[in-house]
Amino acid sequence: MASDLVAGAPAGATPATTAAPPAPGGQRRLRTILLAAAFLLPNLVLLGVFTYRPLLDNIRLSFTSWNISSPTATYIGFDNYVEWFTSSASHTVLWNTVVFTGAAVIGSMVLGLALALLLDRKLFGRNAVRSLVFAPFVVAGAAIGVAFQFVFDPTFGLVQDLLGRVGIDAPAFYQDPEWALFMVTVTYIWKNLGYTFVIYLAALQGRRAELDEAAEIDAASTWTKFRKVTWPQLRPATFFLLITVLLNSFQVFDIIDTMTRGGPLGNGTTTMVYQVYQETFVNQRAGFGATVATIMFVILLIVTLVQVRIMERGKEQ
Repeated sequence: MASDLVAGAPAGATPATTAAPPAPGGQRRLRTILLAAAFLLPNLVLLGVFTYRPLLDNIRLSFTSWNISSPTATYIGFDNYVEWFTSSASHTVLWNTVVFTGAAVIGSMVLGLALALLLDRKLFGRNAVRSLVFAPFVVAGAAIGVAFQFVFDPTFGLVQDLLGRVGIDAPAFYQDPEWALFMVTVTYIWKNLGYTFVIYLAALQGRRAELDEAAEIDAASTWTKFRKVTWPQLRPATFFLLITVLLNSFQVFDIIDTMTRGGPLGNGTTTMVYQVYQETFVNQRAGFGATVATIMFVILLIVTLVQVRIMERGKEQ
């Protein structure tokens, strides 16, 4: 029977070869997992060594009394936390942190949005102005702080000169804690303005043109157009800036160190991140400094989780 089939086949035909069976799904899945591990494992190792391990060491040190120059640390339990939460100095530091961070976030975002709306229009020399607005952001904070020391100098500073021309005495920026905090806040907003400006400008240039055209056809006012058309399209950028600017503002050190060194009058401009530096490296209390750093971490973690949750709800709506 087989010989009959072969004999009946057309001349020159070869027997059909059986196709190889496809690779099992398990093998493909294993290759995908190994490929993902090859890319992710180095990053996870670096995160573990340089981020999570120091974080855990810091939490461990927060329960000790340790002079940074000593090779040993003494376990004292929650004494550092009790001291921080019951100290009046810590209350001042926390208040300074809240005021500085809140003013920096609101000020830089509002001014950045205003400049982005202005420079999104076709104006003469707008590209040069955009560069000037963004330039301070890439300058080191210490350099900005040194420059603004002269701006707020009570004897020959720019602010003193401008106010003197209209018959107003310049505030005591370096003696009054409230004015000192105002001074460093304004300096940081000026430095950070370029960042919020660029993000908002990119969001404005990426908005849907047909919605603007529809608003113009309906003869909507400028305020109505902004509130009903432009602002809803800027919400993702606003949430992003709210998180990043808040985190960055909460951790400002260089400007405060160069301008006031945490003063005047002790803790006039001391924020939590500057208190970590003072306690650890100036007062040689590394255990207490680790406590402040741990409290900072918990606060930032809670704030970030709340912001992310609000963002997710906004997307669902």
